[in-house]
Amino acid sequence: MSRFLDLVRERVVVCDGAFGTFIQTLDLTADDFGGPDLEGCNEILCVTRPDVITTMHEGMFQAGADVVETASFGSFAVPLNEYGIPERAHELSLASARIAREVADGYGGLVAGSIGPGTKSPSLGQISFADLRDAYEVMIRGLIEGGVDVLITETHFDLLALKASMIAARRAMAAVGREVPIQAQVTMEQTGTMLLGSEIGAALGAIDAMRPDVFGLNCATGPSEMHEHIRHLSQNSRMPISVLPNMGLPSVVDGKMHYDLTPEKFVEYQTRFVTELGVQVVGGCCGSTFEHIRQLAAVAKDLTPAPRDITHEDGATSIFGFVPFHQDASFLIIGERTNANGSKKFRDSMLEA
Repeated sequence: MSRFLDLVRERVVVCDGAFGTFIQTLDLTADDFGGPDLEGCNEILCVTRPDVITTMHEGMFQAGADVVETASFGSFAVPLNEYGIPERAHELSLASARIAREVADGYGGLVAGSIGPGTKSPSLGQISFADLRDAYEVMIRGLIEGGVDVLITETHFDLLALKASMIAARRAMAAVGREVPIQAQVTMEQTGTMLLGSEIGAALGAIDAMRPDVFGLNCATGPSEMHEHIRHLSQNSRMPISVLPNMGLPSVVDGKMHYDLTPEKFVEYQTRFVTELGVQVVGGCCGSTFEHIRQLAAVAKDLTPAPRDITHEDGATSIFGFVPFHQDASFLIIGERTNANGSKKFRDSMLEA
């Protein structure tokens, strides 16, 4: 049995707030990160300054969060390679999970293993699917071995990367011999799509087949820009829905990054998502503070998610859009246009046929 999924069935679950923007408020120096070459690698703090990470988790639990995310967003070989330490992926992931686990046990709370999107896109050919999957697996084994209750693979802008992380998660579970739920989250831009052009219907269609336990949105914009995407999920997602938005789009105030959304407005949006659209997991992303989570948790305990009348359509999806299999008075063609002028390999194949 999963404590996390039991909570999702019983009531609104409150996740914690931001990791990266919390670290930015602390005025840490290069020495805190282990030297100038590692400055900015927030995940290394799990080893060099575990007290900082402990303070963050304690603050979120004291604010009323049910779940804290590990400080492991970039703890896999792809982003760590930019600091010259790809071989430390398992070490840092394991350390992040152990810190969060120890704090959570003191509060009776839960731990989510945070898995970020990395810095390379398989859809753009910047990394192979297999290489990304294998890098994720090393990271996720550390998270599971460290005792996480759920895996949150989040902030995804590329559906192939999200799939790679989920396949890696299931491989890691099999290797470790322990299963945990998966909460999968994409991020939608101001354009109304994911960064590579995927509509919310395409994201749901692609990931529904992967069967995450929870599916939703996080990061990118503030909650106001998420409303129609969440409405689509409310009407079509067979999985519980999560919403962890940024506190609006950032601005620079006195030379520092600033997020304008107040705790009161944040709670107002999240309340509507729960009571009108049936969202079951809420929390914050960039810019969310202890106070944002404190006010959210105080209200969430009395909220009941709206019942959802779900309409599921079988269909196929490209990276951009979803096409239902049902066609009125027509037949469905699934194919791909080919261009002999654009591909020498294809032209040679045609000539040989």
